[in-house]
Amino acid sequence: MEVHPDLEHIAFLIGRWEGAGVGGYPTIESFNFGQEIEFTHNGKPFLAYTSRTWLLDEAGAKVRPLATETGFWRAQPERQLEVVLAHPTGVVEIYVGEVVFHKIELRTDVVARTQTAKEYTAGHRLYGLVNGNLMWAYDMAAVGHPLTSHMSGELKKVG
Repeated sequence: MEVHPDLEHIAFLIGRWEGAGVGGYPTIESFNFGQEIEFTHNGKPFLAYTSRTWLLDEAGAKVRPLATETGFWRAQPERQLEVVLAHPTGVVEIYVGEVVFHKIELRTDVVARTQTAKEYTAGHRLYGLVNGNLMWAYDMAAVGHPLTSHMSGELKKVG
């Protein structure tokens, strides 16, 4: 299926990516994780997105599932981008940002939480294509802490 012309500046994301990363936060111990991200399209001016992560032990074996998120990346004029993400933990985020070559920077515009979700107030995400790999970093503001580094990873395209 042909990619919608509005997606030209983010078409490099389309496909399945796998890899690993590191995480931590002032309220938790550092950890290693595995990750799979998939970006798909149906010919309309958005990408469907799903990310799954799992905890890795010291040998790199899967221990248990971690975070899952799903949503849509919506291309806007002048290389602007809107991203809508939903999490099974009761959080929904709307990010806004821009694409410069193969670098994407996003900041939360809106965060909504269910009554039982943990306190989470803001996010900042960077994505970049470096030597064919998708590198990313995520800072979050949660449980009384300002924007602080939380997770980063490196993924290889596998499909």
